[in-house]
Amino acid sequence: MRMRKPVLILLLFLLFIIEGTILPWLIPDAWQMRLIPNLVFVVILFVTVYHHRHTALVLGLVFGMLHDIVFYGRILGAHSFAMGVSAYLIGLIFQSPRTPLPLMMTVVLLGSLLEDSIRYAIYSVFNLSNEPYNWALLHHMLPTMLLHFAAGLILYVPLRKQLELLKKEERKEEAA
Repeated sequence: MRMRKPVLILLLFLLFIIEGTILPWLIPDAWQMRLIPNLVFVVILFVTVYHHRHTALVLGLVFGMLHDIVFYGRILGAHSFAMGVSAYLIGLIFQSPRTPLPLMMTVVLLGSLLEDSIRYAIYSVFNLSNEPYNWALLHHMLPTMLLHFAAGLILYVPLRKQLELLKKEERKEEAA
């Protein structure tokens, strides 16, 4: 079974819908303000490592803008910029079609931290965040990183296999 780009986009859109509908029911009320589940971004990190950073940049910009419009209307473009740029930067550092599980989980943790830090910086510039960085790191970023880590563990095997197939398919098309 091969995953083509439209199927990848459909998967990302399905995860986007799950983030807004099912996950709020699964996350306890006390953690609702602390955790920001972004399963779409976890998949985009897989795309940047196993496929290509430019694809991840475009997906991050598009789905980040969807997040801005649907969930976080305080400032348009903050999530879009943070998701796109962090996926691209992570792709510059860690791009390998054979990335093992420990390295990929490190990528998920670093990518999550980078995205949250960029978004924190944007909110600080526009005075939308009053908390110091170390408070935001402890109360928002670390719990979110752990949630993304767990999601990355669950998604690792199926996503890696499908993205490797997509890469092979594109190489065959280029050779033909």
